[in-house]
Amino acid sequence: MSDKAHITPKVLIWARESARMSIEDAAAKVPVSPEKLKDWEDGISQPTIKQAETLAKTYRRAFAIFFLPEAPRDFQPLKDFRRKTAKPLGTASTFIIREIQQKQAWLSDLFRENDEDTLSCVGKFTINSNPLLVAQDILTTLEINPLKYSTENPIKEWIQKAEAKGIFISRTSFIHSRLKLDSEEIQGFTIADKHAPFIFINSDDWDAPQLFTLVHELVHIWIAASGISNEIEPELKHKDKLHPVELFCNTVTANILLPEALMLSLNPSVFNSSQDVFKVSKKLGVSSFAFLFRAYSLNLISVEKYRNLKNDADTNFRDFLRREEEKKALAKAKQKEKPSGPNYYLLLVNKNSHLFTKVVMDAFRGGLIQPTQASSLLNTQVNNFSKLEAFLYK
Repeated sequence: MSDKAHITPKVLIWARESARMSIEDAAAKVPVSPEKLKDWEDGISQPTIKQAETLAKTYRRAFAIFFLPEAPRDFQPLKDFRRKTAKPLGTASTFIIREIQQKQAWLSDLFRENDEDTLSCVGKFTINSNPLLVAQDILTTLEINPLKYSTENPIKEWIQKAEAKGIFISRTSFIHSRLKLDSEEIQGFTIADKHAPFIFINSDDWDAPQLFTLVHELVHIWIAASGISNEIEPELKHKDKLHPVELFCNTVTANILLPEALMLSLNPSVFNSSQDVFKVSKKLGVSSFAFLFRAYSLNLISVEKYRNLKNDADTNFRDFLRREEEKKALAKAKQKEKPSGPNYYLLLVNKNSHLFTKVVMDAFRGGLIQPTQASSLLNTQVNNFSKLEAFLYK
């Protein structure tokens, strides 16, 4: 008979609940019946060591935690700036928040131990500051001109410039192949630490909303407001439902990506059709929705025209999503014929953050951390490190 794991029942409950998993979903991973898992949580019986190890992997916890007499202290929850009606955070969102918190905590400790300088941009302003001043300071600090990007991919330039200044940025749409992030739950979050500020962006969204989210999260750093964001892009019907911090961050973001001088210089004919709106907004790297709201806020279009154009944009966006789904289905079919996919190391670096990957690899090569810790921080096996480094510095 397999050896039993004499785990602490209340710690087992804590591990499942903190992973935001139901008994039914967790039991299916083992697999056992929900009743059997309930017996383990009630202390009526014990899992085998193999079953307990499976649960540890499922909950993304160290196996040894199950044997502690009490549940350990976890990371403090990030402040939730989302609307009160927001979809509850699920398992994937919980796991990515915990993962980034672990990475950020390690970074912060490393930099403190090495007496690294703090970043002056973190908390430089407050929610009561002039949004125009905050916008200009972000652009000046990151050396970005939103009217003249150096690449055809604005979000890539923003990430590169931000990480060059010591701001870590992770971007992914998944935890692993079977656990996807839901953009209706979370679009981004920020840990505004003075030593190692860290931003996460859910790339489940298409590029334009991602750029707005990224700049919005950068504003969170400038006002030192750590927290979770969702449904960030401004919309008339939701304006009064946003948290004051989110409203401020949106105002600054609009002034960065859609400066008033630029909006006022536009030919009024731009607003004759949703197609023209789409062309201009795409060139600026923002969505039609953000562009229209900015135009309305500056009294360039009436509320009636805003609503009409937005309705057209909604229709166009649904058509766009349908075409994207068709492309994905076609790509999936082709993949079955000839297996291929996105570069593993590109996905890994985006998820970990390009800058974070470099810091961990430098620490590993310098003997500051053991192979197992480096592997855990980078979510990949040590035998992949050489190829990972080759990708980083190519």
